[in-house]
Amino acid sequence: MTHRPNAIAQTADFEFAALNEARNYRTALIEEFQSHLHGSVLEVGAGIGQMTTALRETPRVKRVFSVEPDEKFCAAWRARFPEQDLLQGTVSSLQSDTVWNAILSVNVIEHIADDHDELARYHQLLQPARGALCLFVPARPEIYAPIDRDFGHFRRYTRSELHEKLERAGFSIHRLRYYNIAGYFAWWVNFCLFRKRYFGVSSVRFFDRAIFPAVHFLESKVCPPPIGQSLLAIATAR
Repeated sequence: MTHRPNAIAQTADFEFAALNEARNYRTALIEEFQSHLHGSVLEVGAGIGQMTTALRETPRVKRVFSVEPDEKFCAAWRARFPEQDLLQGTVSSLQSDTVWNAILSVNVIEHIADDHDELARYHQLLQPARGALCLFVPARPEIYAPIDRDFGHFRRYTRSELHEKLERAGFSIHRLRYYNIAGYFAWWVNFCLFRKRYFGVSSVRFFDRAIFPAVHFLESKVCPPPIGQSLLAIATAR
């Protein structure tokens, strides 16, 4: 399994400052997955705990176990959740007899050269309970930008590509759709056209408070978008 190295300063900025402002975005994402998050949940790629907080507050989740490979992120995570279970490493190094009801993997597999092995490992962990994979990844290769490379992204996914990879790994797909069409165009303008290499805290805050709620309502309640900044998938291990 090969992880592409990140530009540390930029990635830290991204995690610790800008995305801290994306509160509505994180809440909406957990709500999308909520009906499949219950019992024992494995969080892959915990970062500094941005999603962990929301996951711990999900009503039917009884236990959260988190995995994160980055040493600095683990230190920050443990400072926030000293009583929580955290493994510094990857799912390949996880030794556990736990029967997992769900895996939450948000913006993880794009960092891995052989994403098929990662998905196969998810399937192996979920198969005993026929558990659910709640997966979120960057979408659309045409908006792959220099900042993607800085963050260690090997790829951005198309819907058909992710569909094929999930099925090949042994999953039955319940939901697979593009997510955040406004973010698609914002990403293209900022990071493809103007080739920015950073996230602005104020820009993320404005998008999260002023734009995203309306976009999310239309996408989730009216009509899923034909393209998006990301892909959201819910799949069950068969």
